[in-house]
Amino acid sequence: MAKNRTGRVAEQIKKELSVLIQSGLKDPRIGFVTVTGVDVTSDLSQAKVYLSVFGDEETKQASLKGVEKAGGFLRTELSKRIRLRYTPELIFKIDESIAYGSRIEKILGDISHEDEN
Repeated sequence: MAKNRTGRVAEQIKKELSVLIQSGLKDPRIGFVTVTGVDVTSDLSQAKVYLSVFGDEETKQASLKGVEKAGGFLRTELSKRIRLRYTPELIFKIDESIAYGSRIEKILGDISHEDEN
């Protein structure tokens, strides 16, 4: 029963944070940021927010710092939009799975190209 609730809360946090980051933050350091996933602990005290950032490593780090700096604002706005007794602490992390997947796809493409020759 609890897993269903944490999943629903995680999805709602993901939706709300996506909107807030795109429209609510005016920090110039924050580039094209997408919320790819949210993992919430079973007691709803912490939420790991995975971000995908378009750009090089420097852009990723600058965007992560900007979003972390706005963490208090995001948590406050989240508490206004989602009705929970305690708003989870937000922990932001860069999601490398998309870059990893494209790297694997490139390697597989190179292998199949070599097989043709």
